[in-house]
Parts: sequence; structure tokens; C-alpha cells
Amino acid sequence: MERIRKTEFWLATGVYLLVIFTMIFPSLYTDGAAYSGRLEERFVVNHMEFDGFMHFLMPKMLIATVSYLLFVALNNWLIPFFFEKNDGLAWGIILSLGVLLFYWGMLTIAFTWRFGYMLGYRSVNSFHNLCAWRAFIVTFTAVLCYVVYHLVKLLYFRYLHDVLVEKKIWKKIPLDIMLLFAFWFLAIFIMVADNRPARVQFVGWGGIAYIAAYIAYSRYVFQPLFRKEQPFKKLLPILLLILVLSSAFACITVDAATRIGGMATINMLLVFCNVMFVIPLAWGVSYSRLSRKNEVLNLEKALGRSSANLDFLRSQINPHFLFNALNTLYGTALQENAPRTSEGVQKLGDMMRFMLHENNQEKIELDKEVGYLQNYIALQKLRTQASPDIKIEVNINEANCEHDIAPMLLIPFVENAFKHGISLRNRSWIVVSLSCDKDHIYFDAYNSVHLKPDNDPEKHSLGIGLANVRNRLQLLYPGRHELSIRETASEFFVHLTIKTK
Repeated sequence: MERIRKTEFWLATGVYLLVIFTMIFPSLYTDGAAYSGRLEERFVVNHMEFDGFMHFLMPKMLIATVSYLLFVALNNWLIPFFFEKNDGLAWGIILSLGVLLFYWGMLTIAFTWRFGYMLGYRSVNSFHNLCAWRAFIVTFTAVLCYVVYHLVKLLYFRYLHDVLVEKKIWKKIPLDIMLLFAFWFLAIFIMVADNRPARVQFVGWGGIAYIAAYIAYSRYVFQPLFRKEQPFKKLLPILLLILVLSSAFACITVDAATRIGGMATINMLLVFCNVMFVIPLAWGVSYSRLSRKNEVLNLEKALGRSSANLDFLRSQINPHFLFNALNTLYGTALQENAPRTSEGVQKLGDMMRFMLHENNQEKIELDKEVGYLQNYIALQKLRTQASPDIKIEVNINEANCEHDIAPMLLIPFVENAFKHGISLRNRSWIVVSLSCDKDHIYFDAYNSVHLKPDNDPEKHSLGIGLANVRNRLQLLYPGRHELSIRETASEFFVHLTIKTK
């Protein structure tokens, strides 16, 4: 809560300084009294001398200053130090009444200057009573507004804050949209303080039209263009439609709200601003954002490939794998001198060659990835073929598989199947399937699961590289893949679909 109060303090300070600036701003380009013409007329009608600063600017600045001080005193001093502590409630009430009395007195003084022209037709006592009563009404309204604000804040933190923080709603709103709304609100605030209704309507309705047009240009024209989803000639009609609709909305609403002469010139200005400022701004921000996003994505892909390479080397060329492979080759060499031993050595060499050469590319032909899978499975079969209770089935249909794929994207699933699906003591099976159509690659890995000893460090592991391949799929095929993993006490099933186009 302390952090929230600090934020409220700085927001209140910013609003206060903005209000003061908008009060002083008109005097920078006027003669000091022109911005208070109606008030001056009332003084003149009652044969009283008018001073622009004393009767107009100073009362407004005094009201703004004491209102700011009242908010800070209540919100950052009295409530946290007295009302939120039961032992300080009496002092809190006394001090709050003192602050409100001070606020009421300052407002009374400001109103005596602001409505001084009434002395031309009222008695002094009647005039002071009127100013005091108006000050009381404003004080009561200010306190009521703060009470409502405080209750809304308490309800928000009790029922909504945690939900909104978990969902991170504010992070879903782009920064440029928030900045546009902030700039639009600031411009309206300045125009209101400048007391020029026509400019308020121009900025207000025109700003709404421009912000909506900016969002539409970015979402439906420039983002598809820079993502190369559609060519510009197909997006040009959409751009022109947005331009016509947003400009028409701005012209119609400004004309209906102002009803002043010379609207043809104002309408031309509205369209000109849309073409010369809104469209280039949407183009520049969209291009910059997507360029940065592509840079980050390329870095993530490179990091994902490097991490995948390292994880895979660690998982495959580790003491367990080498021990099994060498034991297999050694046992085979004892049984028969040439064919099977040379076959195992050749497949192991092909696998090493694949990791050293093909794996460095961003994409490879699918048949090379399939060849690596087959070499890996064949090498594992050398270790398991002596066990009749181990069934290894490979169903690879390479028809329509003229696709490219990221290297070593499928092997983690097969490696995981052999790591957790093979037991030399129990009946085991592994089924690996792959097929394609003209736009998709379909891959399945299905294996038995065996209870591991409690002291096995990989008892609760799904295999090194399996978590990594999830991240690689998100980076390389965002929105173009479907990964389903189902596990029971005795079976493990993986289905992967990749949309290649």
C-alpha cells in the first residue's frame, strides 16, 4: 500500500503541475486579461476595476494548490498515520477537521477575489456569506469525492487487484497505444484550460478518429505487410478504406460538435493530418517493432539451436550411451568377425557425421532427419535384438515427404522412448511412425514404461532434450505445430504434427 500511495502522490503532483501550467499557458500569448473576457465584462458592468491576475488567475491557482495539499494531507498523512491505527483515531479526526477548516478558509478567500464584482450590488456581509457558503459546498463535494475514491480503491484491492495482476492486463496493451491516449488526453486538457471550445472538439473527436485509424493501420495493413503475409497491392484497398472511414468520422463529428464556418478547410486539415502523420507513424512503429521482434526471434532460434546441440551431445555422447554401444560392438565382434561389427561402426559414424555437419544448418531435408533416426534405431536394435521380449517397430512412409525440417527435432522423442521404454527383464515395446502430406509432417512415438528403482536419478525425468524440443517448436513453428503427450503408469505416447507451409 505504501508503494501505491507514492504512486498516487506523484500522479497528483503531475496533475497539479499540469493544471498550473494550463492556467499560466494562455497568458504567454495574450495581453493578460483577454483569456478572462467574460469575467472582466462583469466587473466593468458593475463599475469596478478588473485585474486579470488578482481576480482570475490567482484565485484559480489558489484553489488548485489548496486542493492538491488537501489530497496529499488526507491520503499520504492523516489516513495512513492516524485512521489506519486504532490508537490514533481521535487525533486523526481532530487534525482532519483542522485541515478541512483551512481548506474552507482558503476557498473563501479565493472566492472573494473571484466574485468581487458582486460587491457592486451586494452588501459586504451578504457577499462574504455567499463566498463562505460556496466554499463550504466545494469543501463538502471535495471530501465526498475523496471518500468515494477511497472506497473504490479499497474495493479494487480487495476484489480485483490480484486477478488483474495475475492476468497482467496492462501488459497486453501496447505502449504506443497508451502513449497516444496520454498525449490525446493532455492535448484536450490544455485546450479546455485555454477556453476554446472549437479546438477542444477538433482535438477530441479528431484524436479519437486518429487513434482508431492508427490501430487499424497497424493491425490490418502494416503488420501483415512486414510479416510478408500479404503483398501491398492486396492491402492497399484496406488502407484506403480505413483512411476514408476514419476521416469521415472525424469530419462528421467535428462538424456536428462545433457548427462553425469554414468547415471545408477544417475537413481538409483533418484528412491531411490522417495522411501525413497517422499513416507514417503507424508504418514507422510497426516496422520498428517487427524488426526488433525478428532480431529477438533470430537470437532465440540461434540460442535454441546451440542449446539443442549441446543438450543432444550431452544426452547421446555420454558415458551410458558409449558404454552400451561399445559393449554391443565388443560382444558382436566376439560372435562374428565382420558384418555386424562393421555395420554398427558405420551407423555410429553416420550419426557422428550428421551431428557435425547437417546439424549446423537451420533447415535440412526431411529424409536426412529420417536417415539419422533409422541409424539410431538400428544401432539400438543391435543392443536389444538378443532379447525376444523387446519389440521395436518402425513405420516410416516417405511418400509426400519432400519437406524441410529443423535438424534433430524428432530424435529427442525416439531417444526418450529407448531410455524409458526398454527393459532387459520385462516385456517392452517401441513403435515409431512417420508420414506426410503436402502440407504436414505427422510423427508418433509410442513406448512401454517401466518402474525404475528409487535410486535411479532419471526416475522422474522425461529425458534430456524433451523439454528443449518444446521450446524449439515454439520458436521454429509458432502456431504451426501440435504436440500431444500422454502418459500412464505403463505407456507413454507422443504425437507431433508440423505444418510446413
